[in-house]
Amino acid sequence: MVQLLETDIRTRDVLGWQGVHLFHFHGSSCSQKTRIVLNLKGVDWQAHPVDLPKGENLSERFLGINPRGLVPTLVLDGEVHIESNDIVSLLDRRFPAPRLIPEGREADMAELLRHEDDLHHDLRTISFRFTQPRPRAPKSAEALADYRAGGSGTVLGDRDPNKAAEIAYWERMARDGIADGAIRTSAARFRRSFEELDRRLGAAPCIMGGQLSLADIAWFIYVNRLMLCGYPVERLHPNLFAWFRPLRERPEFAREIAVPPEIRKAIDENHRRQRAAGKTLIDVAGL
Repeated sequence: MVQLLETDIRTRDVLGWQGVHLFHFHGSSCSQKTRIVLNLKGVDWQAHPVDLPKGENLSERFLGINPRGLVPTLVLDGEVHIESNDIVSLLDRRFPAPRLIPEGREADMAELLRHEDDLHHDLRTISFRFTQPRPRAPKSAEALADYRAGGSGTVLGDRDPNKAAEIAYWERMARDGIADGAIRTSAARFRRSFEELDRRLGAAPCIMGGQLSLADIAWFIYVNRLMLCGYPVERLHPNLFAWFRPLRERPEFAREIAVPPEIRKAIDENHRRQRAAGKTLIDVAGL
């Protein structure tokens, strides 16, 4: 559980905030997951939108709240919590109705969420190529310099290696772009994970059995994003698709994954160009 120490936080005013405050971005997969949990629990929360395309997450103020510069970030009665799976697990403990971690299955849940988190860079890799077009260097050298210098640079009082790993990721993307080989590797990882989920869902209505859980919410977001990229979930993983379809109709889920019309248009145009060039996700990954 990553609750920041006061020494990690430079934007000090948040330490006095009461209630539930969420720093988030509408299109962020981790933010979507967190908002769905808040919706299902009926929690009264205050939104603090962070515009990722404009680089607001790399501002001095936001890096003073979350030294990693990532969303979502939760401020709960003056406590600052980072990392989405830690946040949703905390929310389930603090607001236990409905319960989203089955009693006695805490270790199983932690493993499922850890595996989901291990695929986050794979999701980013596929998304950046197969949703709307993006520049080769999504974060400029100047933005990364601000990122490197901003915030305390510490998490739980120690120098944070995660921030250096994020900077290295963006520098590598600017240098190398997203090659076909990287897409094949990431798509293969998702395919193996989806095959395992498909087996689970052939035997039960939800990923952990009969009860909707945090695992369903987390993997729902990944399935939705991969489908937006053109991954053929219905053809390759029919049980997974049958599980996904009614969830996306529920208002608690639907409003959080809604795609603005202008972004949908950009995605559709990107897919048309990729089909014409024989470079869709299905083509490149051999799906």
